[in-house]
Amino acid sequence: MIENVLKSRRSIRRYLTDSVKDDVLHKLLEAATWAPSAHNKQPWRFAVLQDAFQKENLAHAMGNKLRFDRTNDGDDPEIIERDVAKSLKLIEGSPIVIVVCLSMSDMDVYVDEHRSNAEFLMAVQSTAMAVQNLLLAAHTMGLGACWRCAPLFCAETVIDTLKLPQNWHPQALVTLGHPDEDGKTTPSRLSLSEVTKWL
Repeated sequence: MIENVLKSRRSIRRYLTDSVKDDVLHKLLEAATWAPSAHNKQPWRFAVLQDAFQKENLAHAMGNKLRFDRTNDGDDPEIIERDVAKSLKLIEGSPIVIVVCLSMSDMDVYVDEHRSNAEFLMAVQSTAMAVQNLLLAAHTMGLGACWRCAPLFCAETVIDTLKLPQNWHPQALVTLGHPDEDGKTTPSRLSLSEVTKWL
């Protein structure tokens, strides 16, 4: 059963227009909060976008930042516009968009840079585990979801557009809805012998 859930989950990028009920959303977010976390500090934070206007605002703000950065990189304008359009379509076409952030407000504080960096990384890892819980819970409930790390490249844009607390660090964006595709066929995985050292 568990193996089937893990191996059958796919990243879903196209959704039906059907809404996702609030009680289902609550169950998914609660599942996310049952992930393990460093010192049990639970650094994850979630901004849930259901309103079309909010999703459109975020999509265009992130698209403009992507366009600005890629233009400065000297990328082909046609390719840039194609990638921006793809991003707009995914965000605006998703019934639910969850911006996953982390907060260091309850994490331990150190005076040295090395341990401070390690503490931040532990918060990142904890938040990533919450996202995995959310993705698996959505899959078991017949929903589709896709994890995107784009907010890492435009954190201030996301914070300003959504008026999030300044101590929320955007980590990922999860689109969610009733799937309108099956996702990619069985993805390849490296063999255990390539990723494991038995001691």
